[in-house]
This record gives sequence, C-alpha cells and structure tokens, in this order.
Amino acid sequence: MEFTPAQLIQYNGTDPSKPIYVAIKGRVFDVTTGKSFYGPGGAYAMFAGKDASRALAKMSKNDEDVTPSLDGLTQKEMGVLSDWEKKFEAKYPVVGRVV
Repeated sequence: MEFTPAQLIQYNGTDPSKPIYVAIKGRVFDVTTGKSFYGPGGAYAMFAGKDASRALAKMSKNDEDVTPSLDGLTQKEMGVLSDWEKKFEAKYPVVGRVV
C-alpha cells in the first residue's frame, strides 16, 4: 500500500479500530503489536502515524525531529538509523510506503 503523510497520520493509535503504523526511510511498519510503546501514552507514541527516521537516527523524541528528513545527519546517526531499521524489520511487518 502507498500512504501520503496525511493518510499515515490516521494510523497513530488514537482510533482503536485501526492498526498503528510507523515509517522508517519511507517504509511503513505495522507496530500494533508494540501498542504499549507506540499507542497513546506509550514512550514512543510521538512516532505513531509518522515517518520517524530523523528522530530514530538522533535518538530524539523532540517533535521537530519526527520527520523523514535525513539532511545533515552524521555517519554515526545514519548507522543508528540502520540499526533501528533492522530491529523493525525483525519485529514488525512492512505494510507499505510513504509517497
């Protein structure tokens, strides 16, 4: 499936009838099984329904970092993002892409 950012935000965990999605580098993962982390009130709820690439790379929970932009990231931060991507791939199914 393809999602625009406006469509992806609908999967942020606020509607219990919908799954919870988080995107990394444009790939959308179904993180519903991690609802305690990504659902409302969870430690990573700010990532739900969004592409959290920059925030994950920078190990940041700041709203301004919850963006797909990789501009200006260091090599180390890109490595951190790659590690997160591998963790997500091992744990959650890919359900689409952000377009």
